[in-house]
Amino acid sequence: MSDLDERLAVLHDELAAVPGVVVAFSGGVDSGVVLAAAVHALGADRVVAATAVSPSLPAPERAAAVEFARSLGVRHEQPATDELSRAGYVANAGDRCFFCKAELVDVLTPLAAELGIADVVTGTNADDVRVGFRPGIRAATERGAWAPLARAGMTKDDVREAARQWGLALADKPAAACLASRIAYGVPVSAQRLARVEAAEAALRTALTAAGLLVRNLRVRDLGSIRGLQTARVEVDLPRVADLVARPELLAGVAGFGRVEVDLRGFRSGSMNELLPDPVRYR
Repeated sequence: MSDLDERLAVLHDELAAVPGVVVAFSGGVDSGVVLAAAVHALGADRVVAATAVSPSLPAPERAAAVEFARSLGVRHEQPATDELSRAGYVANAGDRCFFCKAELVDVLTPLAAELGIADVVTGTNADDVRVGFRPGIRAATERGAWAPLARAGMTKDDVREAARQWGLALADKPAAACLASRIAYGVPVSAQRLARVEAAEAALRTALTAAGLLVRNLRVRDLGSIRGLQTARVEVDLPRVADLVARPELLAGVAGFGRVEVDLRGFRSGSMNELLPDPVRYR
C-alpha cells in the first residue's frame, strides 16, 4: 500500500466514524476532495455541501461549486454569510481570515443542527496546518469544525493526486482564493472593492483570451491609494508576464483604478502576505 493509499484509508475512517457531515465547500480542490471522500465513506444521503454566498465569492466559483455538488448527488446548501458585518474583516489586518472563517462556521453550525448533523468539516490540509497564515484555521477549530484532510496527514500534492485518481472534474483546477485576498492588508474591505476586483479580473481574462494569451492564474490586487491614485497590481503566470507587458492596451479592462501595474515576478499565491510588516504575529 502506498503512502497516499494509507492516508486515504485514514481519511475514509475519520469520515466513516461520524453519522453525517456538512462540508464547507468553497468549490476548490481541497474541500472538493473532502466532499467526495465523505460520499465514499458515508453515502450521498448523509453528506451536505454548504457553499457560503457573499460578495467575496466570484460568480464563476459559485457556479462551479453547484455543478460539482450536483455531480456527486449531494444536497447543496448555499447560505448567505455577512463577513462585512464584522469589523475585524472590514479592517483587513493580517487576521482578516479569522473573522471570515468565524462567520462561515457560525453560519454553518446552526444550519447543520437544523439538518440533524453534528459535524462541520473544512478543506484544510496538512500543509495548511504546517505553514503559512493560520487565523482562519484557528477560528474554525475554536468553533468545533474539524479538518479530515489534516487529520489524515494529506498534503496539497496528496489532495491533487487523490482527485485525479477519483476522476474528479476539479482535479487540476487552479487555486482560487476569495476576492478579499486581492485587497492589500490595511485597505478596508467593502462590497464595492470586491466587485471592482471581480469585474477587473473577468475583463482582463477575456481580453487575454481574445489576444491568444491563455493564462491559468490571474489576479488583480487592489493596493489602495498610492500617491493619490487607486492602484491595481496585476499578476499572471510568469511565462505570460513579458507578453502582457508588451501589450499594455490589454490592461484597459482593469477599470476603476487610476494606475495599473504588472507584477514582473508573476503570480504567487498569497503574495499579499509579503506586504505585512510583521507576518509572524498572525501565524
